[in-house]
Amino acid sequence: MKNSLKLITLYLVAFSSTLNAQKFLDTILKAEVFSSIQSLKIGSQNLKFHTKAGTMELRDEMNKPIALHGFTAYFKEDGNKDRPIIFSFNGGPGSSSYWLHMGIMGPKRIVVDDPNYNKASPYILEDNPYSILDIADVVMMDPIGTGLSELLGESKGKDFWGVDQDIRATSLFIMQFLKKYDRLQSPKYLLGESYGTFRNAGVMNYLLDRGFAMNGVVMVSAVFDLRTLTFPPNDDLPYIVHFPTFAATAHYHKKLNDIMQSKRIKEFLDEVREFTENEYTPALFKGTRLTQKDKIKIAEKMSEYAGGTPQFWSRANLKIKASEYFNELLREDGKTVGRLDSRYIGINENPNSQYGGTDPQSDAISPAYTIGFLDYLYGSLGVSKELNYKTSARVDKDFKWDWSHRGNQGWGTQIAINTSIDMASAMTKDPNMKVLIMNGYYDLATVFYGVEHTVDHMNLAPELQDNIIMKYYESGHMMYIHPPSMKKFKTDLVNFINLTLR
Repeated sequence: MKNSLKLITLYLVAFSSTLNAQKFLDTILKAEVFSSIQSLKIGSQNLKFHTKAGTMELRDEMNKPIALHGFTAYFKEDGNKDRPIIFSFNGGPGSSSYWLHMGIMGPKRIVVDDPNYNKASPYILEDNPYSILDIADVVMMDPIGTGLSELLGESKGKDFWGVDQDIRATSLFIMQFLKKYDRLQSPKYLLGESYGTFRNAGVMNYLLDRGFAMNGVVMVSAVFDLRTLTFPPNDDLPYIVHFPTFAATAHYHKKLNDIMQSKRIKEFLDEVREFTENEYTPALFKGTRLTQKDKIKIAEKMSEYAGGTPQFWSRANLKIKASEYFNELLREDGKTVGRLDSRYIGINENPNSQYGGTDPQSDAISPAYTIGFLDYLYGSLGVSKELNYKTSARVDKDFKWDWSHRGNQGWGTQIAINTSIDMASAMTKDPNMKVLIMNGYYDLATVFYGVEHTVDHMNLAPELQDNIIMKYYESGHMMYIHPPSMKKFKTDLVNFINLTLR
């Protein structure tokens, strides 16, 4: 009897603990910030920054705590409220911000041997003279599920993991951060990479509708219309917008004839755009009505511009997916090209495969970025080593992205997801808002011709067209790993900020 009572008591305690588990966790999961002073030498300037790395309690519209949002913020030591502030993040979706943080935005950068594979540690961290910190304060954001972020209360991952959920959470953080750190009157900027640009287009509109106008929005390796990446059935668009990047890749790897190779990349791609728009696109539009003679003619030109044999292009009905091109271009050499940056070459594990099985660029730099950042986080920034930094939300077994999106201007819930509608709405409601789009010629993850097509179809008023500024780099998705592009990135960003402050 005594043992039975003991078991019943233990059961009740366990049951009570289960009911109160989340309340208990919420008592120990509190926002925590680790402060440090970071320095950076840029030219003749010796800069110092009050740095805060950790989490901020995120509250919903009813002031209820819903999450701890991870971030690292750099505030210039002698700065003021009038100093520009940039909110920056990567994409994924589900990626933390450590790529941009250690690639171009922060005071330190990871040194990589671009475009080659890097040896194992030790990796080199050095002062980053191309950081924008001499011009603006920077807040690196780690979306919920990444970095040090944690859920609170009754929140679930699905409350944050989706197009609209993510736009809302990102916007809530920015609004609350500006209030908390007394920066409401500062010139404000968004800078996102990859899916971060897709997010940006929604966030700029969400914030504007709540009275928070951005001075400028920066899109690094942009995508707004997911059709340009996903190759839906019977949709010619992704094949069309990928072709110029296929051509750029073949040109870089010297797989073209002497006449084509003699042309500078910009001149060459202008010619490829002309072919794509005036010959390739109409041919695809005809579908099976295209004659065999015309099909062979187009295949021969595609081979001339993008490598591969005319027979290869003809057999594929003139339509090649990016994942197929990775393996095809250098197949005879036993090599494959990169997705994020097609300048990178890897060993083809299966030369007979139709698709590329790995991304040489990601393989080449990921260890350096991961270890270099973690060493910086727990060392220089002083973050507790008891806290686990998640580089990706995909470590959570429940991670699943909700791709539905409720568009603007009466579009309703979209099937072909496209946030350029949100961007166009924001730019129309605020004609002073400017957007800088940075494109890598060798980016096969978010192709430059795809964003050009999207921008051309935003239906902006003529007087707003010049508010979108396009810049191009002879590199890939992460143009900041390429030294000449890194320098140009800084110049273009400084010029853009100065333009928006006039």
